[in-house]
Formats: sequence, C-alpha cells, structure tokens
Amino acid sequence: MAGGRKSRSSGPPPPTRTLVLDNGANSIKAGFVTDSKVDEPKVIPNCIARDRDRKIYVGSGLAKCRDFGEMQFRRPVEKGYIVSWEAQSAIWENEFFDDKAPLHCDPSETRLVLAEAPNSPPVLQNNCDQMVFEEFGFASYYRGLGTAMLPQRAIGPTRARGPVYNSYHDIQAIFRTPRPVDAVPTLPAEILLVIDSGYSSTTVAPVLGGRALHPAIRRVDVGGKLLTSYLTRLLSLRHYDMRSDPYIVNELKEQACYVSLDFSSDLQKCWKGARGETKQRALFASGSDGLAVDYILPDFHTRQKGEARPHDAAAALSKARRLASGTVEDILTLRNERFTVPELLFNPGDMGLRQPGVADAVMQTLDALPVGLWPGLLSNIVVVGGNALFDGFIQRLQTEIVSRVPDDCEVRVATPANPIANTWFGASNFARHEHLQRLEVTKAEYEEHGANWVARKFAAGLGMEE
Repeated sequence: MAGGRKSRSSGPPPPTRTLVLDNGANSIKAGFVTDSKVDEPKVIPNCIARDRDRKIYVGSGLAKCRDFGEMQFRRPVEKGYIVSWEAQSAIWENEFFDDKAPLHCDPSETRLVLAEAPNSPPVLQNNCDQMVFEEFGFASYYRGLGTAMLPQRAIGPTRARGPVYNSYHDIQAIFRTPRPVDAVPTLPAEILLVIDSGYSSTTVAPVLGGRALHPAIRRVDVGGKLLTSYLTRLLSLRHYDMRSDPYIVNELKEQACYVSLDFSSDLQKCWKGARGETKQRALFASGSDGLAVDYILPDFHTRQKGEARPHDAAAALSKARRLASGTVEDILTLRNERFTVPELLFNPGDMGLRQPGVADAVMQTLDALPVGLWPGLLSNIVVVGGNALFDGFIQRLQTEIVSRVPDDCEVRVATPANPIANTWFGASNFARHEHLQRLEVTKAEYEEHGANWVARKFAAGLGMEE
C-alpha cells in the first residue's frame, strides 16, 4: 500500500539461528535455538570478579578461580534490572562475540530473544534496545518477560498483552497429570500461577492465555541475595567473620539450608536449654535430633569446596583443641541457621522487613482477581527460580496456601525438573512459536521507527496491530 510500512517479505530473510538469553542477576542462562534443534542452556555467572591477588575473572572465566576467599564481585544487574551496561557488555563480549567465546555468534545473522525482569523502568528498557541494535547489531530482537509483564505505558486496564515465557511449557507434564499418550499440549498454557523466587526477589504472577494479569501481580523483596546476606550476618555474629566471603556463604546456604515444615518444633529442638533442663541439654549436645550439621569450610589448598556432614560432637571441638589434636579443618556447626534463613521467604517480618511472605502474596494476588479464576490458578501453581531448590519449600508453600483458601479449592504446587533454567526453556519454546514472528523487531525497523516505537510494540505485545 502506498505510503505504508514495508512488509517483512521485502526485506532480508529472517535469521535461522536464535540466541535465547535469560539475563538473571546471579547468572545468565544462554543457548541457541534453530528450527530443528534446541541446545542445552549454559549457566554463566553474571559478574566480574576479583580475587585476593587482584586477578580478574569475567563471566564463565570464574570457573578458573581456585581461591574464592575474600572474592569481590561486580554485578551489572541490581534488583533484577541491568543498571551497568559497561559491565554487562564486557560479559556478553566475553561469552558471545569474542573469537574464543564459548557461545560464539555473529549478531548480524542472529535473532536475540531476551528475558528481563518485570516492571523495568522505561529508561532502562530503551538503553537495552539501543545496546542490542546499535552496539551489538543483532538482526532482530524481542524483549519479553519470563514471569510477568508489567508495562510502564498504559496499554489496557486489566491485562498486559505480552506473552509470558514460563507459560510456553507443557504445564500438565510438570504436575504429571494422567492423560492420553497422544495428547498434544497447548502452548501457551491456558491458566497458571507462576511464582519466580530468584536472586533479587520473589514474584507472583497469574497468567491467563499466556498473558499476565497485570493488576494482580505481586512482588516480595526477598530473594537469594537477601538470604545470603542474612546468613552472613548470623555466621559472623555466632562463628567466624564471613563478611568478606559471600561466595563461600552462598555455597553453604545452598548445601545446608532447608525450609522447615514445622518451624516452632524445629526451633525448640535447637534450643540449648536453661540450666537444669537436663533432657533439653542432652538433645542439644546430641545434635538437636538430627537438625545440626557440621559444615567444613574450604581452605582452597587441600579442599576447594565446602562440605556439609552430619553433626559429630567429638569433631566439633574448639579450634585450639582441633589444632592440638592435629585436625586442621575449620568446622561450622549449624543448627537453627539452617531453617531460620529460608523462613524469611514466608515471614519477612522476622528480620524487620514489612512485606508479606510468599503465601500471603499469593492471597493478595487471588484477592485482586474474580473468584471464578481461583480454581484454575490454585490447581496450576508453578514455582521457578533458585530458591525452589530448598528442601521442603514446595511442601511448605502448599501447606501455607491450603490453610488460607476455601476447603473446596484444590491446591497443586509443583516445580519443574530444572527450576533455574525453566524460564530459558520457556523462551526457547517461544522462539519456535509463531508468536515470535509477530512480535520481533528487526534492525531495519528499529532504524526506521526509532526506540520509542520499539518500546510501544513490545509493551503492546500481541495486541498491537501490524
């Protein structure tokens, strides 16, 4: 049509190779997708690190480090948003564009599908769009959200129109729902409630027809970073000063911490007991009914990684006595630290944070929606993110939600086999879906219409007319 925008068929053919990036605050999940193949994602530390010898490690180069003591980190992502493109560019260059990059690609012949955090400020979104096209020169690009779409520009009173990557899964396979062998899953999923508990925060997002219901999305500012910081504080007060060793504390958290199914009972078992309470003191000395563990700290000479072991009262001696006996291992005996730290996910008020816990955030989400949607959402709750790996987290969350909803509501809570990379796998399914052809923006379109047009198209999603 005269005067109209050129159709895509008149331009260069679309790229046959897609780089899918879930650019998280702690790690990048990255891999390539083609029409015939989906590679396994590679998990890359999203940081630039410096060790005590002032040696610099960028991204996956961190695997070459042999001493994580007093390691300092610079992270380009804060609270889920890319705030330092200087650092992020250095990591992307090292991982994707250098000649020796582990996942080398030519951006001029590659499509980029990028996952970002919800509610990203418009100025940061524009910076991202400019970097993708002007700095790196990708052939085409779509910026979407793994958990939820919280558009900064008004695009409708009730629903964001952009797709949610986590809905591009066979959801019933996650719940192991019985069905015919030849059943074909519908993508995106019709209805589900996605709880994404990652490094920066925990987000609760209801999804209908593959699109998030904007007014009901809730965010809790409790994530893996806060839990590690709180554990560092407890260990520094009770054992050793660990404030310069966040990497070691994070490893300790991942190995030794769990979510308690009966917090009051476990707390009672870990109490030392008052003077004269012989039974309680004996329980404490024996290892608090199996709750106590000994964590062997790495020394980065004979031991590269820490190790959690069942509590051994004879081995957990004072440092002076261990040296006298020839034992040189540094041992931390952990008791209530194991479950009081992850408890912040359910009760942030334990550390003075005036926010609802995950279960209360779920109820706030449901209260913002028609009651008719409750059965579908409650029976399809999918938990993703690194915190889903805590032992007991899924069972505790289901118990907490069941106690809050009507008795006639069925509650099903599940986590996929790989909750850390689940958003990436959803984005890879999206990259092979017909929706991508309608939503992506080419470099030529960016140069013709500008950054503001790109932002409007991404915000409008499937609701924008071509």
